Amino acid sequence: MGMDRNTVIGFVLLALLFFGMFYYNSQSQLKLEQEKQHVQDSINRLRPKTDSLHATTDSLRHDSTTKQMAVGSLIQDSTGTEQLTVVENEILKISFTNKGAQPKIVELKKFKSFNGLPLILQNGSFNKISYAINTGSQLTPQTSDILFHVSPVEKAADGSQTLVYTLPTSDGNVIEHRYIIPANDYMVDLIIKMTGADKLLTQNTLNLNWQAEAVQLEKDISHEKQQSHICYVKDGDYDFENLGTSNGDKKFEKPVDWITIKQQFFASAILAKSKFQSAQIQWTVPSDTNTHVIAQATSNCRISVNPGSNASISLQLFYGPSDYKILKSYSNQMQNIVPLGNGIFAFVKYINRGFIMPVFNYMGSKIQSYGLVIALLTIIIRLLISPLTYQSYLSGAKMKLLKPEIDAMKARLGDDKQAVGMEQMKLFKAAGVNPLGGCIPALLQIPIFFALFNFFNSNIALRGQGFWWAKDLSAYDSIYNLPFNIPLYGSHISLFTVFAVITSLLISLYGMSNMQDNNNPVMKYMPFIFPVILLGVFNNQPSALTWYYSVSNVITLLIQFVIQKYIINHQKILAQLEENKKKPQTKNKWQQKVEAMQESNKKLQGMQQKTGKRPK
Repeated sequence: MGMDRNTVIGFVLLALLFFGMFYYNSQSQLKLEQEKQHVQDSINRLRPKTDSLHATTDSLRHDSTTKQMAVGSLIQDSTGTEQLTVVENEILKISFTNKGAQPKIVELKKFKSFNGLPLILQNGSFNKISYAINTGSQLTPQTSDILFHVSPVEKAADGSQTLVYTLPTSDGNVIEHRYIIPANDYMVDLIIKMTGADKLLTQNTLNLNWQAEAVQLEKDISHEKQQSHICYVKDGDYDFENLGTSNGDKKFEKPVDWITIKQQFFASAILAKSKFQSAQIQWTVPSDTNTHVIAQATSNCRISVNPGSNASISLQLFYGPSDYKILKSYSNQMQNIVPLGNGIFAFVKYINRGFIMPVFNYMGSKIQSYGLVIALLTIIIRLLISPLTYQSYLSGAKMKLLKPEIDAMKARLGDDKQAVGMEQMKLFKAAGVNPLGGCIPALLQIPIFFALFNFFNSNIALRGQGFWWAKDLSAYDSIYNLPFNIPLYGSHISLFTVFAVITSLLISLYGMSNMQDNNNPVMKYMPFIFPVILLGVFNNQPSALTWYYSVSNVITLLIQFVIQKYIINHQKILAQLEENKKKPQTKNKWQQKVEAMQESNKKLQGMQQKTGKRPK
C-alpha cells in the first residue's frame, strides 16, 4: 500500500482549490481596506442629511404650527410624542412606534448575542419602513416622519395579535397600517390600507422605502461579514450578492418577490404577496469593525395599486433565524438564503439537503452532544466511501510492488520519456493496475469537504453548542489569544486546527515513505503544502469543521494501519500481478489510438534526429 503520484496530485489539487477560494476572500478583504476612506467619506456626506432629518422631526414634534405645515391634510396623533407598543409572541418581541407606524426594536427571544446579551436584530434610527404621501399642499412627507394614531392590541382565538395604526386626513380619508403577529412564527403580516388612494399616491404607485441595518451578532465580525448576503427572488429566480466585500447596489427591472438582509445565522426580510413591480437596493459596508455594523441596506420598492380610491397592499416582514426547515415552510424559496452550496460548488447543496442535513438532524434529535454527532457523521461518511478507499490503497500496493520493474525500465530506456510512458502503460495493462486508482478518493473528498464547509458555516443548530474546550461549534475555538495578529493566520490559536494540521502532516509523512517517485524534489515536498495551507485556512473557521477534519484524519491513519497490516496481502497481490501478466491482453479502441499516436511521434522524433531539422 502506498501513495502514488496520482494520489499526491489529487491532494495537491484539493489544496490548490482551498488556497484559491481563500485567496479570493483575502483579496476581497484587501480591496475593502483600500476603499475604507471612500466608504467613510460617503458616510460623512450622508450624516448631515440624517442630522437634518432628525432636526426636522424634532421640530415637527414640538412645534404644532410647523407640524401642521409639514403634514398638510394629514391629522397626526394629538400627543405630539413618540409612543412605543410592545407585542410579544413565543419567539418574538417587537416594539412598534407610532412614528411611522413601524417596528422599531426587534428581539429574538430564543437566542442570545455572542456576548450573552438579548439578541436584538433591529434597533436604531437607520431601520425604517416608509413611503411618500401627497398631502394636498404640494408636500410629500414620508410616513416615517409622521405620528400615527394607535389602537389597543387585539388578541385572536388562535393566539395571533393585531396592532392597528391609523392616520386620518382632513378630507375624510384614512391610511391604516395593520400588523398581524402570529402566535409562534417569525413572519409578521403588514397590510397597508388607504381610502382616497388616488389622491394620496401618485400614478397609483406606492414607492416603499425599506432600510435595514445588520449589526454584529457573532464574535468574529470579519467572518460574519464573509457569510452575509443580500438575497432576493427576481422574476421567480433566487439569487444573492455578497455583503462582506464592499459597497454595492442592485437594480431590478423585473418583479421581485422578496429582499433579505441575511447575516451568518439571522435575517431580516420584506416580502410582497403581489410582488414588487421593480426595486433597487444599495448597501454600505463600514470598513471599521469597531462600529459593530455588518452593513446598512436601503431598498426602494415600487408597488402598483389598483386604480380607484381604495387600496390594500399586503406585505410581510420576516425577523428570524436562517433555519432551513423554518424557511422552507414558507414555500417561497427563502430556504435558499441558507448557503449550503454556491458558486462552482453549487451542486454540493444537494449533498447537504439530501444526505448530510437529514442524517445530522436525526442524530441531533437523539444525541445531546453535537460534537459527538459530528464524530458519528464523519464515521458514516468514511464508511460510505470505504470501498473506494480500499481500492485506492490496493492500487497503491500494486504500484509499489511494480516499482522495481518500473525502475529497471527507466534505467534501460534512459531519458526517452515517451518510450517510458508506453512501456509503463503496457506494464499497468498487463498487471491489471489502474494508475489513477489512488487519485479517485482524494478527488471524491473535494465535494464532500465543500458540502461540509458550507453546512458547518450555516447550520444554526451548532450556534452556542459547546464541545470540550470549544464554547461554540459554529465559531473558531481558541486556547490562547495572541497579543498581536499574524497575517493569513489570525490572533488566536485554535487547538482543533492544530490537531487537523498535525494529523494531515502525519498522513503526508506516511505517504512520503510509500511514494514511488520520492526522488523528485517537486513531488517530495508537495505533500507538505496542504498541511501548511490548512493552518492558515482553518484557524478562523468553525470548530465544527476543524473537529470533523481532525476525526476524519484520525480515521484515515487508522485505516492505513489496519489495511496495510491486516487486510492487504502483498505476496498474494504480487502473485496476482504475475498471473495477470500471463493472460492475453486485449486493447480497446482508445488504447489503440493512443499507442498509434505514440508510435507516430516516436518515428517523427527519429526522423528529426537523423536530419537534424524540425518538420515544417
